[in-house]
Amino acid sequence: MAVTVYTYGQLQKSLLAGLINFTSDTIKAMLLSSYTIGTTLDTAQFLNIVTAAGTEATGSGYTAGGATLASKTVTYTAANSWSIQRANSTAYALGDVVRPASANGYVYQAVVAGTSGGSVPTYPTVVGTTVTDGGVTWACQGSGVLVVDAADPSWTTSNPGTLAGSHIVFYKDTGTPSTSPVIALWDLGGTQTATNGGAFTATLDSTEGLLVVFAG
Repeated sequence: MAVTVYTYGQLQKSLLAGLINFTSDTIKAMLLSSYTIGTTLDTAQFLNIVTAAGTEATGSGYTAGGATLASKTVTYTAANSWSIQRANSTAYALGDVVRPASANGYVYQAVVAGTSGGSVPTYPTVVGTTVTDGGVTWACQGSGVLVVDAADPSWTTSNPGTLAGSHIVFYKDTGTPSTSPVIALWDLGGTQTATNGGAFTATLDSTEGLLVVFAG
């Protein structure tokens, strides 16, 4: 599936207000069968705004509220130590994070997906500025990366049984939707389905985890 990852705009507000401790709080992945995103990426700080615009999935193997994330970690990596180096003539997805092969103290994120050019671009070193690299546009994002990661949430269907969903919202569960801060949204690119004993799994990126936060 082609997953597009979004960070809710008010996540920083929740973090600075001390509402989320990712490693110690109960963080869940809720599967939605439909979601009219509209302006909620900017306006939603809490889960009730998201569920008002969407419908939680129901189906075989799914428990209301979603799956609790296990093995949660938050790891900081300085830009020059980031493991993924930009390469010539390589396909990059929206959101991919790289550093130059000749490290320059910054990391870059693909803000337009595509295939990189056949030669090394001239990298900007001012955060927020961009460079076109073949079909990719890179944005200079900072001097380090915080990776928020966890084990892949998954739901296993019965046989016979069906589970379908189009979006996954990651959030801290306080037990009350109006006080449960939202973190990130995955758009699965359309309705995905698992059936007859199969697993519906949200596979987190092996390098970038659930989401990345840039420093510097």
